Amino acid sequence: MATETTGSEPVSACVDAGGNAVGMPQLCGDWIGNQVFWLVITLVVIYFILARIALPRIAAVLAERQGTISNDIAAAEDLKLKAEEAEAAYQKALADAKSEAQSIAQKKRDEIKAELNDAMAKADAEIAAQTAEASAEIDEIRESAMANVEVVAKDTAVAIVAALGGTEDKAKIDAAVDAQLKG
Repeated sequence: MATETTGSEPVSACVDAGGNAVGMPQLCGDWIGNQVFWLVITLVVIYFILARIALPRIAAVLAERQGTISNDIAAAEDLKLKAEEAEAAYQKALADAKSEAQSIAQKKRDEIKAELNDAMAKADAEIAAQTAEASAEIDEIRESAMANVEVVAKDTAVAIVAALGGTEDKAKIDAAVDAQLKG
């Protein structure tokens, strides 16, 4: 029917006598039923390809991606908790180290203070011993000087009496010198 030609007249409204399409073939009313049939077939085939092959693969990839994301988030939370625990342990260790360092420093200060006190006590004892020794020497020198003063005073008194032309009475001179020395 549509392919019969009778000379120069058009065979149908869509095809001319030479077999060429007249106008746009998509808009030809004679072919609309055929186009709708193939359109429905094509859409059904595309639907089945998408429903049976492509969409399950896409859904599997999306589910796998969601699972990976969920696992990564859970792992990140675990790592965050571990990091917080490690930080807390670090802070505790740091505080313990500071406390221990302060106690060691205090012990050292106490040891140095004790050594200093021992050295000061030893120095004080040495100074006291030297002071006592010096006092003893001074007392000894004073006693020696006093003894010498008495002898020198008596000798001088005898010499003065002799120089003045008097007679020397040793007992009187000794008594006079002793009276003067006692005050």
